[in-house]
Amino acid sequence: MTEMSKLPTDPPAQGPDGAAGDTVLILRPYPVRVGQKITIEGGPRRGDWEIIGVGDRKLRLRCPISHKELDCDWFCYVVTEAAGIPWPHRH
Repeated sequence: MTEMSKLPTDPPAQGPDGAAGDTVLILRPYPVRVGQKITIEGGPRRGDWEIIGVGDRKLRLRCPISHKELDCDWFCYVVTEAAGIPWPHRH
């Protein structure tokens, strides 16, 4: 296993006002609906699925070939990359 560098290799990002900050990925839940058909391109759930249930934290998927049903944690997000963001945020 390769050791990851702990030193930043890129200069600090700058926001619109020129203030320094970080480049941050912002993830927002994607509003999936029952009946939508999805293809997952990687990972242990890769393949074609139909969404058959949507909860606050879980999705229920069904394989159109085997008809296997799977309950899984929510994994559908819209990702935006933004520069010059103060991070970590104060909550």
